[in-house]
Amino acid sequence: MMSRMHSTEDHAALQRLIDTLFAERRRVPRLEFIVRAELADIAGDVLDVVTLLPPGTYSRDRLCDQLNSAITAHGWGRSLGTVH
Repeated sequence: MMSRMHSTEDHAALQRLIDTLFAERRRVPRLEFIVRAELADIAGDVLDVVTLLPPGTYSRDRLCDQLNSAITAHGWGRSLGTVH
């Protein structure tokens, strides 16, 4: 798969999704996060990172830690940034 440079729009879309989900509740199941990311039209490469989340139910801090680890592991920290 060819990786592309990620934009601030990619980061903003992912951050909005996190903000929306955790405005509604304290914990979010992995599957719901993936489905909502697909519905939010998150970029394909970023969606690939989302699907790498291990099964489970996540607090905001734990979800962001997992996503940031995957973003860093893919070398996208500089182009995509981190989420919080």
